[in-house]
Amino acid sequence: MAHDPEIHAFLREHLQGIMENDIEAYHNSTSTDLTLYEWWVSPHRIDGLPFHDFMMAENARRGSVFGAEGDASATAPNFRFDLANLHIQRYADTAIASYTLLLSSGLAEGVVVAAHNESRVIIRIKNRWQVVHVHKSPAWAAPHMPPTP
Repeated sequence: MAHDPEIHAFLREHLQGIMENDIEAYHNSTSTDLTLYEWWVSPHRIDGLPFHDFMMAENARRGSVFGAEGDASATAPNFRFDLANLHIQRYADTAIASYTLLLSSGLAEGVVVAAHNESRVIIRIKNRWQVVHVHKSPAWAAPHMPPTP
């Protein structure tokens, strides 16, 4: 099924909490045994919540928006996110959402849009949806093989 209103609403709330550096909302919507790949951070898997807890706390302290472009010393930019090509696959208490995340930031010099592809695996644990795995990849044609020295 390409559109599932329950999972779509959960996903938007989950992402909004992340964008607003809301650690409590993040913990409520994310399993403690989270695994994720973030291509711009590390080529290796990241496990658990502490990595993002630190990132969100630092962004909140600096007044910046999670994932938004711009100068952290300046006023936090206006931002919005869109889920392009959202596709939701639901199998009982498991859902997979895949999409291209478009994060638009309003800066003094104009609007800047960052994009990357994401897949999020969401399962129902004790009657509550939680993200258990995230995989992000570039939304541009990355080379298949790493550059040679």
